[in-house]
Amino acid sequence: MKIKIKRVYEEPAQDDGMRILVDRLWPRGLTKQKANIDLWLKDIAPSTELRKWFNHDPEKWKEFRKRYNEELKKNTNQIEVLEKEVKKGTVTLVYGAKDKEHNEALILKEFVNRE
Repeated sequence: MKIKIKRVYEEPAQDDGMRILVDRLWPRGLTKQKANIDLWLKDIAPSTELRKWFNHDPEKWKEFRKRYNEELKKNTNQIEVLEKEVKKGTVTLVYGAKDKEHNEALILKEFVNRE
């Protein structure tokens, strides 16, 4: 079981395996072909309310992690879909945020690896 994380604007690689977009919104300026996404799990992303509240503010990171983990605990259907893909082979969680240290893909990877 291998989960990688990659920004959607980075070049896709052969070893990415299944590329899963984990954002609620489609990344700006990218066509579906250029993004090379195999699966879009937009409902696994933070709720619109949580996303807007966080607004990629590192000061809110700790609280955002806590709140997003609570959402993930209730989102069993989407987690099951993700876990099925992970069992098949390498999965790359793809996200659009500029901040590589404060994004939902990091929390999601941690959450799935804990399960």
